[in-house]
Amino acid sequence: MALTPSKINTFTFLKLPSAWWCGIRLKYIDEQKAVTTVKHKWINQNPFKSMFWAVQGMAAELSTGALVMNEIQKSGKKISMLVANNKATFTKKATGRISFTCEDGPLIADAIQKTVETGEGQTCWMKSVGVNADGVEVSTFHFEWTVKVKG
Repeated sequence: MALTPSKINTFTFLKLPSAWWCGIRLKYIDEQKAVTTVKHKWINQNPFKSMFWAVQGMAAELSTGALVMNEIQKSGKKISMLVANNKATFTKKATGRISFTCEDGPLIADAIQKTVETGEGQTCWMKSVGVNADGVEVSTFHFEWTVKVKG
C-alpha cells in the first residue's frame, strides 16, 4: 500500500512536530514526485519578514524524504535512510505559500533496488525546488540520501 499525504502528515505530527507546527504539509506524492507546501507566517519567519531558511529546508527535505519512505515501503525490506549532505541556494525572499517539488522518485527507486540486490549502502542526490504562488523560484535544495538494507 503506497503512502498518502494524510499518512505522511500524521507522521510529521507525531514524529516531526516542529515541521508540523511550522505548517509544512505533503500535498501530493506518486512514484515520480512529491510536493510539499508551507505558508509564511509568524511562527516560521525570520527578522527580514520572510520565511526562515531552515523551515524551507524542512519542507524541501520532506518532499525528498517522502519519496524515499515510499520506495522503502514498496520494497518490503527494512532499509535505513539518512541525509548525509545537503546544499541550498536562495534566489528570492520566501513569502506567501511556497511549494517544494521533488521529481527524483526514479533515482531513489534505483538506489533502493541496488541496496536490496547487493546489500551495500547506496547514495542518491535528490533536488527539491521551492516556488512562490506566482511560480517564481525562491530556493533550491539538494539532499544526498544514503540507504542501506538493515542487516
